[in-house]
Amino acid sequence: MLKLALRNVFRHKLRTAMTLVAIVFGVVGLILSGGFVQDMFHQLGESIIHSQSGHLQVSRAGFQAHGTRSPEKFLIDQPAALRQQLLAQPQVDDVMGRINFSGLISNGRSDWPIVGEGVEPDKEARLGTHIHIVEGRRLAQGDSFGVILGDGVAHTLKLHPGDRITLLINTAEGALNSLEFEVVGIFQSFSKDYDARAVRIPLGAAQELLGTQGVNSLVVSLKRTEDTGLVAEVLGRQLDGKQFEVMTWEVLNDFYKSTVALYERQFGVLQFIILVLVLLSVANSVNMSVFERVGEFGTMMALGNRRHVVFRLVLAENALLGLCGAGLGAALGVILALVISAVGIPMPPPPNANLGYTAHILVVPPTLLLAFGIGVCATFLAALIPAWRVSRIPVVNALMQNY
Repeated sequence: MLKLALRNVFRHKLRTAMTLVAIVFGVVGLILSGGFVQDMFHQLGESIIHSQSGHLQVSRAGFQAHGTRSPEKFLIDQPAALRQQLLAQPQVDDVMGRINFSGLISNGRSDWPIVGEGVEPDKEARLGTHIHIVEGRRLAQGDSFGVILGDGVAHTLKLHPGDRITLLINTAEGALNSLEFEVVGIFQSFSKDYDARAVRIPLGAAQELLGTQGVNSLVVSLKRTEDTGLVAEVLGRQLDGKQFEVMTWEVLNDFYKSTVALYERQFGVLQFIILVLVLLSVANSVNMSVFERVGEFGTMMALGNRRHVVFRLVLAENALLGLCGAGLGAALGVILALVISAVGIPMPPPPNANLGYTAHILVVPPTLLLAFGIGVCATFLAALIPAWRVSRIPVVNALMQNY
């Protein structure tokens, strides 16, 4: 039957070519659109990791849930030993301390509420590759009282590199403390909301401002993002859960999950539309082909072939068409994805973001298999009704089509 199906497929070359084109276009469309969405997820995740959260954060239990208002109550007093324990993991690239604070920034004329971080400049420079300096420079190790500002803060207070500002915050003991800093740089991250309040100063200056030697969190940078879950699981077993909590970058950034869920739903709608288009295109071609051959099928049944043989033959022909079309579509889709990725697609900033990016087509096995499967299944499903109908035609009626 397979040989007969193969011969029948290539007997009507024009109609076969038209059907193959429909399948190929559908599969290519799924690969390119799916690869675009996957690349967007990848780039968004890397932007979050390398501008804000790192891959993992280890902090006092309860800090992420309750420490925003009072970070001084969730300090790791002796971070050196914990840092060494984290660095002992083979997947870990670096570990850096951060201390969080909130307060006011003043330019001498007006004040603005801020959310600040005390950071280790040299380590943060290696992690923060997705932070874009728009004026001045990054914090350096020698900047004892330097500060970099989110561009929203700088715009609001009309600040530029070289200006002096004062930070006013509450210490861990509840006292009011202030220090003067020099603006050394203004930055943009992927988030406008973050940049509207963000201030970064050296860790030592933040500890002096807060009157402590501790840190709120140890930010872990991994060699590979794919190891995040594994390292989080290992650290979760090693660390005392009553004292410390381990948070992955996905948990720390709820909006990433909501963004992924939103685009996955939209991509699901696109998949359904492409499936329907391929079904309709192939069904039209199959209908024409099958009912032009009613006399042929009548002859087969008159010669002793049962109805289910005709039914299976039509399905086999279309399964072969689906496999060929999906295979060609997958190959063409991968080639186009590589070509487009080599050139890149300049994209405007997403909603609520400052920076645009260069999009690529990320070809991953699940997307490739899904596109191939939809191409084959759509072709097979499109043939079910025509195959059933032609196999139900009375033999006499079918034979009359030969005259």
